[in-house]
Amino acid sequence: QVQLVESGGGLVQAGGSLRLSCAASGRTFSSYVMGWFRQAPGKEREFVAAINWSGSSTYYADSVKGRFTISRDNAKNTVYLQMNSLKPEDTAVYYCASNNFILVHTTKAAYDNWGQGTQVTVSS
Repeated sequence: QVQLVESGGGLVQAGGSLRLSCAASGRTFSSYVMGWFRQAPGKEREFVAAINWSGSSTYYADSVKGRFTISRDNAKNTVYLQMNSLKPEDTAVYYCASNNFILVHTTKAAYDNWGQGTQVTVSS
């Protein structure tokens, strides 16, 4: 089972940027679909972005499209989430997740490995 560890969260002003990283253990990282989800206080965990095993296909929630970019470096067993033009409504705990499906899914039920999360707070 792969272990995922997120980093890079913090406090940033609206309009600023952050880059989240998710380091994965295991030799088969390059075969995993990787996703980012977020959960704000009192809300359901929601899909943010996902990427296929090679990085050739990416998917985004409408709320972050054009502002966030997901990428991966299979040599480093790491997936990234570059977040630009941050808004106060982006404030949440951000989770990295993985599965070994071939197709990319955007529902949290499709992911069976999760990190502990990293807090992102955007001040207005």
